Amino acid sequence: MPSDSREQVRRALRFESPARIPRQLWMLPWFETRFPGEARRLRERFPDDIAAAAAPYRPSPRRSGDPYREGEFVDDWGCRFENIHAGVIGEVKHPLVPDLADWRAAVRPPVEILPSNVAAARETVDRACGESPLFTLPGCFHRPWERYQFLRGTEDALCDMADPDGDVRGMLRTIHEFYLRECEFWAGTGVDAIFFMDDWGAQRQLLIPPAVWRDLFKPMYRDYIEIAHGAGKFAFMHSDGHILEIVPDLVELSLDALNSQMFCMDLDEYARVAKGKLTLWGEIDRQHVLAADDPTARAAVRAVAGRFYDPRGGIIAQCEAGPGANPSAVEAVFDEWERGHPAVS
Repeated sequence: MPSDSREQVRRALRFESPARIPRQLWMLPWFETRFPGEARRLRERFPDDIAAAAAPYRPSPRRSGDPYREGEFVDDWGCRFENIHAGVIGEVKHPLVPDLADWRAAVRPPVEILPSNVAAARETVDRACGESPLFTLPGCFHRPWERYQFLRGTEDALCDMADPDGDVRGMLRTIHEFYLRECEFWAGTGVDAIFFMDDWGAQRQLLIPPAVWRDLFKPMYRDYIEIAHGAGKFAFMHSDGHILEIVPDLVELSLDALNSQMFCMDLDEYARVAKGKLTLWGEIDRQHVLAADDPTARAAVRAVAGRFYDPRGGIIAQCEAGPGANPSAVEAVFDEWERGHPAVS
């Protein structure tokens, strides 16, 4: 385990010339159960520089099941996920708010899981962070758009965004208020960053009109980032899909690190709006590249490096070992980044 992990990640985020490119591998249970030997070798050869702290929360009376097993999983909000493929997370088939007019009775943020003794919970997190050499993220993430979808159902949620009325805004405000409370708790601990996520992109464009995103969701992300920066923390975000339309907004909000599906977008345009302005926290394409072979993966890393590499920083090597991933391609990604100065493809 690298002893200087935290420092190298911080230097990459601040563009202060890290000694090497820091890394993080996201490995899903699907991959670990199918390729246990390869998974172990990847962990040993390319240990993560980033980890998540355990959340010192109280047990949820609503939670049941395992999100990665076949069958039903109920989360802390009471949303029911049906899973037909072990190793990945299922989908909500029967949302809690089929009628938007009933949202006040149906939406109950899980405040019961938050620490009853905040000081003791923070001490637990601080102790774990102090004992770890890794750059540490919270043991949770804030996801207002995805939570709205889980509660409302994806089809109805998208329809709601076409003309967001008072009920839409009220429901989002209730979700956001809970996440603000969570965010403020973690900002008061020894973690290095705050982490929030929402999958905003389809394959070729944003899921909702950019103007609606800027009206409803950009202010929420501003709140999370301001809480993080106000506490001396970094702000990390993940979003799948084609999100190029809102990357300039995230730069404007002073987001520190963005994990996105770059290969859904034009890499040259992405570099134009993002290089040197935020840190590229992966990823290498998992739809085609990671399902292919070693040479394809290396070429993809070189394509990214040729557009984004800066010796001052701004890159965290990352990819996801999930459904369909070829172990040799995943290994090639980190091997190519480890060379330090990959050539332009």
